[in-house]
Amino acid sequence: MTERVFNVLFLCTGNSARSILAEAILNQAGRGRFKAYSAGSHPQGKVNPFALELLAQHNFPVAHLRSKPWDEFSAPGAPQFDFVFTVCDNAAGEICPVWPGQPMSAHWGIADPAAVEGTDAQKRKAFVQTYVQLNRRISQFASLPLAKLDAITLKRKLDAIGRLRDHGD
Repeated sequence: MTERVFNVLFLCTGNSARSILAEAILNQAGRGRFKAYSAGSHPQGKVNPFALELLAQHNFPVAHLRSKPWDEFSAPGAPQFDFVFTVCDNAAGEICPVWPGQPMSAHWGIADPAAVEGTDAQKRKAFVQTYVQLNRRISQFASLPLAKLDAITLKRKLDAIGRLRDHGD
């Protein structure tokens, strides 16, 4: 019997960094159990070059990654999502998009590395920190026994993953 594939959408404002990183990480870490997508409420129209550089350094495929509006996924024929995660940072005053419908959702707020100003080295460091945070959260999500959890327990676990703090935060 083949296991069901869960569709996951990562949302943020610009869809140029955090949600793009999350899409790539889950598509690899999910080992075929998940199909990840990303979108933004106000997409930048291009993926941040530091995100592409970091993903390429970790041997992620990047050719298919693109910045796109979330309404692309509300059109006829779009995938139906099982999970929607917002990765925008409420603490920075960003307005997070809200996804209508019935998917299980959670907020996994992370500071936007694309907003970091400074040298290229400082920007790269911010992208690495974001990658580490997302990778940790996504690894925990991907390891959940989804078929064995009731909806209330699953929602609690997803919310707890969003509250994870990494060393040095």
